[in-house]
Amino acid sequence: MLDVDKLHLFYGDAQALDDVSLSVEAGELVAIIGANGAGKSSLIRTIAGIETARSGRIRFHDAEITGLPSHRICELGIGQVAEGRQIFASLTVEENLDMGAMLRRARGKARQTRERMYRMFPRLAERRNQVAGTMSGGEQQMLAIARCLMGQPELIIFDEPSLGLA
Repeated sequence: MLDVDKLHLFYGDAQALDDVSLSVEAGELVAIIGANGAGKSSLIRTIAGIETARSGRIRFHDAEITGLPSHRICELGIGQVAEGRQIFASLTVEENLDMGAMLRRARGKARQTRERMYRMFPRLAERRNQVAGTMSGGEQQMLAIARCLMGQPELIIFDEPSLGLA
């Protein structure tokens, strides 16, 4: 499903990724574990199209995605739950979920998917009209995950999923 081959990423002269390779098959759960500054977030940001690798290749379903902009990578089916949740704090829970369904692949099923998210995360259903920034860290993390799922991704990349949780 996802193949990363010999990825090199630099921030100026500082090398963040050095010859990173990995594969993720459908149905697999893969964890990248390492110390602070080891390049975990840089790898995720490069796969997601936020950073541009100096060299190496990233393929998704055998299609080259190296260097594609992040919105194109999302449209192809890679979702991301970013570090620090990155919710739209001034919008309601429901408005946040609707933002996750803006991708072409998800628009036609937004209402059904939103109801599925409410069944999956009942706390979000209870808070559907609440401004997202007023929720607890755990509730915001649920919202970030549900918003990602609204885009109907085939692959989800989490960065620091437990950050800020009790």
